[in-house]
Amino acid sequence: MLIDVRIPTLAESVPDARLLAWNFRAGDRIERGDVLIELETDKVVLEVPAPRSGTLAEIVLAEGETGLSEQVIARIDTEGGGAAGRADGDGAGEPEAGDGEPPGPDGGADVSKPEPPMGPAARRIVAEHGLDPTAIEGTGKDGRITKGDALRHLEAAPTAGAEAAPESGPESGGGTTPEPAPAPPAVPAEPQPEARPDGRGERREPMSRLRSRIAERLLAAQHNAAILTTFNEVDMQPAMDLRSRYREEFERRHGVRLGFMSFFVKAAVQALERFPPVNAFIEGDDIVYHDYCDIGVAVGSPRGLVVPVLRNAEGLSFADVERSIARFGEQAREGSLALEDLVGGTFTISNGGVFGSLLSTPILNPPQSAILGMHKTQPRPVVGENGEVVVRPMMYLALSYDHRIIDGREAVQFLVTIKEAVEDPARLLLEV
Repeated sequence: MLIDVRIPTLAESVPDARLLAWNFRAGDRIERGDVLIELETDKVVLEVPAPRSGTLAEIVLAEGETGLSEQVIARIDTEGGGAAGRADGDGAGEPEAGDGEPPGPDGGADVSKPEPPMGPAARRIVAEHGLDPTAIEGTGKDGRITKGDALRHLEAAPTAGAEAAPESGPESGGGTTPEPAPAPPAVPAEPQPEARPDGRGERREPMSRLRSRIAERLLAAQHNAAILTTFNEVDMQPAMDLRSRYREEFERRHGVRLGFMSFFVKAAVQALERFPPVNAFIEGDDIVYHDYCDIGVAVGSPRGLVVPVLRNAEGLSFADVERSIARFGEQAREGSLALEDLVGGTFTISNGGVFGSLLSTPILNPPQSAILGMHKTQPRPVVGENGEVVVRPMMYLALSYDHRIIDGREAVQFLVTIKEAVEDPARLLLEV
């Protein structure tokens, strides 16, 4: 029986997906749940697991091709695989040499250890280099293998092989000439610089779907919105004192570190509820207001900038926000963010301060109407309440907004609301 393998249902904002490297070839035996291929969208990389065990009968779309939601990309013959399909007629059930059964580390079928969980980037490295995932120590949550774990194992593998090689040589007592060792898996070649007479090399590589989409959206934001930016600064000392006072107890009780992003998310929620146009969209000739706050938090990843969304942030506690942000950061590094984590959002916060940015003008994340930019906290002399010059940990804030829907007065007051809430965190508790 032939079973279709389809591209998963994509969100409305994701028109298509590009096929990356197939992990199996036509004719290979596969098990249900095996990752057949990864799909790159303009937001995230998706894994396509095998829906049934059997034989990969046909690959419909090749690597590098683009497919639409629910489009057939392969077919599986369920009569030619699985446990029943592999059992021999004599009832022994043991595969004969060369029958395609994946060998374990000792040359026989390895069915004793289940494959540990791993992210898409790690899975790609394991597939490209023929690594045994059960031999890799996972440092991620619940033993999940990260990209770094796979790379460390790959770096250590040649050394281990070199140490083990003498045991199988003539000196080991075997008395026979050993079989030549199999060639190591081919490492994908890096783009090589183009040779030039003056020795100044250049290289060219295709833009990723994510990078291409980022460029497209940011350019559209510049062309389609009347972007203006207003600035202010916030004294971080009260938040730093509160964090220092309760940091250990907060981490012990909630199992997550207390950062500063949760202060700004809670302050943004308060400001968004006070100034609804900042939380609204322009759609055609209409203004769409939202009675909820879905706040996107910009996160850097190996593939580029992604913006996972904190849903219904108005109902989240400080601990909820910190847990979600920590999870988003880990998933962004592993490339395992789900598509539903990245769609939607009514407002965005970007923290360039983690990279050392002192001041910037963030660009809108369409169709949103505003974005808050946080920056580096550093000591600066300021005039205190008594007219004395004191040194305080100060952070510049920037609010870029669409002047078509948000007036300058509202933008300034919105930013002042955030400033006052962070400088006096009791306001977040009392909602004043």
